[in-house]
Amino acid sequence: MENFITLVGPNRAVEILGVRLVGINAENGIKLLFTIAFITLVLILSRLVRRYTSRILKGRDERFIFWVRQGIAVGTSIFLILGLVSIWFDDPVRLATGVGLVTAGLAFALQKVITAVAGYVVILYGKTFNVGDRITMGGVRGDVIALGFTQTTIMEMGQPPPVQNAEPAMWVQSRQYTGRIVTVSNARIFDEPVYNYTKEFPYIWEEISIPIKFDADYHRAEHILLQIANHRTVSISSLGQESLQEMERRYFMKRVDMKPKVYYRLTDNWLELTVRFIARDFGIRELKDQMSRDILKAMDEAQIGIASTTYEIVGLPPVRIKRVPP
Repeated sequence: MENFITLVGPNRAVEILGVRLVGINAENGIKLLFTIAFITLVLILSRLVRRYTSRILKGRDERFIFWVRQGIAVGTSIFLILGLVSIWFDDPVRLATGVGLVTAGLAFALQKVITAVAGYVVILYGKTFNVGDRITMGGVRGDVIALGFTQTTIMEMGQPPPVQNAEPAMWVQSRQYTGRIVTVSNARIFDEPVYNYTKEFPYIWEEISIPIKFDADYHRAEHILLQIANHRTVSISSLGQESLQEMERRYFMKRVDMKPKVYYRLTDNWLELTVRFIARDFGIRELKDQMSRDILKAMDEAQIGIASTTYEIVGLPPVRIKRVPP
C-alpha cells in the first residue's frame, strides 16, 4: 500500500503504481481539497442566508423578496469566483495567462450563454421588466414568474382574437393563463423588442365594437356605450390619470384623454360604434364581459338591434306559370 501512491521529484508529483500523473502533485491535491471545502461552505452559508431572509421578509412585497434572493445569488457567485481564483492562481503571471485562455475558450464555446448572461445584466440594471410584469418576449406573452442568469420563466397566457393566428398557436382566446410555463433565453432582448404591459403604467386602452343598422337610433346607442364605459372604468380612469402624470414628468409624451370615447365607422352593411376605454393590465376579460352584458341589456331595453351580415331581398320580377296541356 505504501508503494501504491508515492510523491516523487522536487514538485512532489503523484505516482500511482509507478505511473506519474501529469499536473497532479501534493500542492494541487491540497488546493483541490480546499476548493471542495470552500464551495461546500459557501453553498451552506448561502442557503442559511436565504432561509433567514425569507423568515425576516415574510409578508413583504414579492418583488422585493425576489430581488433580495437575486442579490444573494449574485453575491454568492461573485464570492465563489473570487475565492477559486485566489486558491488556484497565487502567481499573477499564471492568473493572467489562465484568465486569457479561459476567456478565449468561453467566448468561442459559450457564445449564446455569454449573450444570455449579458441580457440578464441588461434586464437587471436597465429595468427592462421585473418579476410579476406582463410582457411579450421571444414570441411568448405572459407574466414573468422567475428570472435567472440565462433564462426568463413566463407563465403563458392566451392571445386575443385579433392575433389568434400568431405563433405559437393558442386555444385560449383571451389574456388568461394557458397553464404552460415557458422559458425564454435572456439573449432574445438583443434580437427582438420586449413589450411590457405593466412597467410604470399598469393600464392599457381597450375597445369594444358594436355594429348597428343605419336606421337605428345611433345617438342613443352612443349614449349607452359611454354610460356603461364610464360606470365600469371611473375608478380606473382616476388612478390611471395619476400614473399618466408621472409618465409625463419622466418622459416626453403628449397628453392623452383618459375618459371613454365612442368612434363611428361606416361600412357597407352597418354603422360600427367602437367605445375606447382604459383598463387595468390584469382582469381585462372580466371587465369586457361585464360591459358586454350591460350593453346587450341596455340595447335590448332601447330596442336597438345588433346588426349582422344578412341578405335582404328587396324585390322579385313577376313570375308566370303556364300549364302545358297533356
